[in-house]
Amino acid sequence: MSSPDRDEILQAVSSAVLAVTRHLSVREVLQVIVRSAQRLLDARYAALGVPDDDGSFAEFVAEGITDKQWEAIGPMPRQHGMLGAMLREGTPARLPDLREDPRFEWWPKAHPVMKDFLGVPIRDADQVIGIIFLANKRTPGGFTQEDQELLTLFAAHAAIALTNARLYERGRELAMLEERNRVARELHDAVTQKLFSLRLTAQAAATMLDKAPDKAHAELERVQRLAGEALSELRAVIVELRPAELDRHGLAETLRKHVRMLDRLHPSLVTFECDELPPLDSAVEVAVLRVAQEALHNALRHSGALRVSVRLVLDGGTLALTVHDDGDGFEQGESRGLGLVSMRDRAESVGGAMTVSSAPGQGTTVRVEVGV
Repeated sequence: MSSPDRDEILQAVSSAVLAVTRHLSVREVLQVIVRSAQRLLDARYAALGVPDDDGSFAEFVAEGITDKQWEAIGPMPRQHGMLGAMLREGTPARLPDLREDPRFEWWPKAHPVMKDFLGVPIRDADQVIGIIFLANKRTPGGFTQEDQELLTLFAAHAAIALTNARLYERGRELAMLEERNRVARELHDAVTQKLFSLRLTAQAAATMLDKAPDKAHAELERVQRLAGEALSELRAVIVELRPAELDRHGLAETLRKHVRMLDRLHPSLVTFECDELPPLDSAVEVAVLRVAQEALHNALRHSGALRVSVRLVLDGGTLALTVHDDGDGFEQGESRGLGLVSMRDRAESVGGAMTVSSAPGQGTTVRVEVGV
């Protein structure tokens, strides 16, 4: 590959890393890095892994392996063999034949055969936060020292992407904490005082019912007015609690990211399908998102499901959310504690309707339909 081509690819990688600061998906940035390293260094296979605390990988992106091959290979790699050794040792590895190295252990049966190998740790200061590796160089002779230096550069880009992502997550957590405190103050200032006045007025009306019914009637009218004002102010606060992700990404992408996170955190397979959606009313987005989150929480925590699917479908002027699990199910009279009343209220608050279908051993389906 010519020098201008290399410069062009490295420029693209740098742009991808900088994209993290604009809150784009870190996984997508890592995929750009891996894809570019594979192309630049002329490798058949390329991968990047970020370890988790359970002996597996929180992120693992690869190039050169098809979806069908991944399905045949099975679960995400564990921290064993050469991958585990690189995470522990934190030093580059350049080998003419990976299988002859004593650190190599085994592959799943469907795993492609990898011979020449080049791996470099991804570091944040003294900490190894991941690895990037290539296998099976297309041109004869295996990987060179120059290849190792270039891959080290890609590892540095990956380190920047991951470090930026962690800083962004910490910043978002702090922002959420500040927002929670702000809302608490507003609830206290704007609503609590109103509710206190409402209670005193109701007590006054109760004492006047027998001796001064006309005055009691006036006080009850004041109770009604104060209750309406309190409700309006509560609604205003709730609108402000609209998740920031909805403003940045919209309902479909926000729910997609949420499902992807849950799929990584839980042993169940969690999938997401979505039609292309038009711009939606803010209140509809919040209601549908919250119902989906509650339904997913129930499925993953209580149902024992192996698979959970989420679908957003636009049929004419109706938006339909379906959350289905293949778990234990329940008798319709045993649904207390699952938050179904709250979910139904959310759907009805935006003019929608919610249905729940479940039976023991038959899984559960939650469906919400809202006119848009």
